[in-house]
Formats: sequence, structure tokens, C-alpha cells
Amino acid sequence: MKRIYLPAYLRSQRAHDAPSAVRRVALARMWGRAARALRRAALLLPLALSALALLLLTRGPPAPPPTPAAVAMQLQGIPAVSEPHFQDSNDIEVPATEDEVSSRPWYMVGGRARPTAHDPDAKMFPEDAPGEDRIIDQLMYTLPEDEDVPVKTILLANGFSPWGVRGGRREFIKNKCPVDRCSLTATRTDHADAILFKDHHTALNVKRDIKQLWILYYLECPYHTPPLGLTAYDVFNYTATYRRDSDIVAPYERWVYHNPKITEKVLDRNYAANKTKKVAWFVSNCHASNRRLQYARKLSKHIQVDIYGACGAHHCPKSDPNCLEMLDREYKFYLAFENSNCRDYVTEKFFVNGLKHSVLPIVMGARPSEYAAVAPPNSYIHVEEFASPKELAAYLHRLDQDDTLYNSYFKWKDTGEFINTYFFCRVCAMVHASERRLRRAHYTDVQAWWREAACTRQDWRAEGKPPADNDYRVRD
Repeated sequence: MKRIYLPAYLRSQRAHDAPSAVRRVALARMWGRAARALRRAALLLPLALSALALLLLTRGPPAPPPTPAAVAMQLQGIPAVSEPHFQDSNDIEVPATEDEVSSRPWYMVGGRARPTAHDPDAKMFPEDAPGEDRIIDQLMYTLPEDEDVPVKTILLANGFSPWGVRGGRREFIKNKCPVDRCSLTATRTDHADAILFKDHHTALNVKRDIKQLWILYYLECPYHTPPLGLTAYDVFNYTATYRRDSDIVAPYERWVYHNPKITEKVLDRNYAANKTKKVAWFVSNCHASNRRLQYARKLSKHIQVDIYGACGAHHCPKSDPNCLEMLDREYKFYLAFENSNCRDYVTEKFFVNGLKHSVLPIVMGARPSEYAAVAPPNSYIHVEEFASPKELAAYLHRLDQDDTLYNSYFKWKDTGEFINTYFFCRVCAMVHASERRLRRAHYTDVQAWWREAACTRQDWRAEGKPPADNDYRVRD
């Protein structure tokens, strides 16, 4: 009789040794069941192998063992480097439609929305909104449509050339100012409604009307503006400077969100990609009052800092557009150091060289709270957030190693724009608003307001809390 072979898992020593008919029948039945199980397994095996292959493909290769550097970072408490997340097909945001763009305010690119009604309670003056720049309110101010409003004359005491404008109403009509009932002149006249002085007080041989407004404009900080003489006491009604407590705030740049509820977006690019260099700085003034060059040199002891210009070993002329392109392409960080540490003093070094390019600005100049008031959140690093240049360098090394953390400083991109603040539009609006509100105010000592506790030659931490606003501006 032919012996039936059973798989190992079905073998039984007792069944193997007992050739009775009953046992043979039992063994035959067991073999039948085993055969059917094998056939089912054969059918399922290809499916199981396919599923296993798909699982291995989605998981990717096994992670390599940690490098000695990674182990050292863990021992020092530095988080491990993570991979950046960028947009996938489900994350991509739909660009704003033409209607959405046109519905933006008139001072934005493509915006057409204009003020529709006169608001007598608009936030125009410092006392209306302490601590705010009121720029948007001034840009959206308009006069009643049913009134025949007279044209106000604004005398430019320094002439047209320093301002780059022409006389008459051209500036207001060309820019489509909501309040355009003003005219510029450089002719000395006793009948001007306002006189605008640029950077210094120019003696005028004109008889001043009691209602005439005198406005003092400063572009630079107190360290770089000439002092005013005794004739400047009790004569100026308005100030126009970069400081947020000015009557007419005139910043170097002004950031505005397209939608205040959307302050960051998912990135569609890696801002760290292909960048092999660390820190760059374009500088020509080697003797700044805040000792920024000395700070940069201390920083360079702990991280690569390439200094371009008269103060460093690298050269790239300002007239060469490739310089800033090189900054975007090769460097991760840029030293946006102002030449002075002064209240609210934030210039194009930060806005243009920094934020408008694909580098992360490291700032020195105004207080940290003052940068926070004018810049998109998480768009820069302030040196006073760190105890020393060495500590700052350690954080920059961490950012250099972690693309996700580095890219988190660029999520504000494309959520808004730097607007034209239309200075002369706002001057015209303020002259009209002052008359309508019967507002009279002047500075008893504009020099003290401008210079007192406004700047420091050390960092702000040594100065303590910002001083309260002085009382040199009084209401008449």
C-alpha cells in the first residue's frame, strides 16, 4: 500500500504507526483538509506579497544611525533637525481673484476701495489713538461730499526740489488723494494755511496767521539732524517723522495685511535650499554710535559673517544689482543693523535689504517692542533677544541645521504688502481735519520732544523701560 506523506504540522507518531483502516480514513480526511488549506494559501500569497511591497515603499528606507554630531546635539539639549513641510496638492492656496484684489483699499496694489463717507471721529491725531500710527485712518479720511470745501495752500519752506514734487494741485490729483483740496507752493506768502519745514527751521519773513499750521519733518534720527535754534520754541504745531508718536507718522515702509485674519501661509518653497553661506552685511559707516561693527566682529568669532564694503574684506558695490541677488541666493541671514539705536528708528536696511529679500534679518536699532509694532510677526531676530553674540550665533547655527525652524520665519510672505503711505495726501487731510475739529496744539519745545531719551549709545536693556511720552505737545 502506498504510504501517504503528510506535512510536518499534520504528522502524528500514533497515526504513522497504526495502519488500520479507520486510521487510514482519518488520515485521508486530514490530508484533504490540508490540501484545501494549501490551495487557499496559494491563492492569497500574491495578494499578501503585493501588500507587503506597498507597505515597504511607503515607509521608505530605514533611518540611518545617528551621527556623532546628532548625538552631541541631543546631549546639549538641542532638538533634532526636522524636515520642512511645504505645500502639497491639498495645501495650495487659490490666488486672489481680480474682484478680491480690487476690493482692497485704494492705497494697495490693484485696490479700488475708497472712503465713502466723512467720519468726524476718525483717528487722525495722536490723542485719538495713543501708541498707534493712524496712517490707515488718515489715508481713508474724506470730506463731506455736499460741501464746497476751499483749497488749502501748503507752503514748502525748503522749496520743491528737496521733496521731488511740483507746485499746484498736481501731487494730490495725480495720487487720487481722498482729500485733494490742497495746493503746494514755494512762494513765501502770508496766506498759506500750513508751512512744511524739512529737516530744519528756515527763517521766513512772513507774517504768521494765528490759524496757520507749522509742520516740522525729519527723515533721519536725532544723531543725524541739525539742532534747532531758539526761534523753534512754541512755533511748531505738527511733527512729521518716523516716530509713532508724531502727528503725521512718516515711516520708511508700512506693512499691511491683505486680510488681517490671515497672517501666515503654508510655504511653497524652501528658503534654505542651496544656501551655503551664513551671515552677510553690507555696510560703509564703520563708526556708528551703537558700535554695531564691534558686535558683528564678536559674532564672527562664532559663525561665518561676510562683511561687504568699507568695513570688511568683501566687496560688492551698491550700484550692482547682483549684490542683493547674491544675498538671496547664497546667504541665510543678513545683519540689518541701523547706525543708531533710537526710538522707532527702523529704516530701509531692515525693510528693503531684509524683508523684501529671501534672507532672515538680524536687527539692531530700535527697541524689540518697536520692531514688533512695524514688522510682520516672526519675520526677524533682534540681537537683544540674546545675552551675547555667542548665544545669538548658537541659535543661528541651530536655524542653519533645521530647515523647518528656519522656514518658519518666512510664513508671513505673500500675506500682505508694503504700501505707499502717500505723505502729501495725509498732510492735506490733516490740515482740513484740524480746521474742522477746531484743533489747536503746539510744541513748547520741539527739540526736547525730539531728542530727550530718544536714543542710546548702548543696548536698550541698559536703559530700562521706555519713558512715558513727554508733555512738550500741548493743546491750545
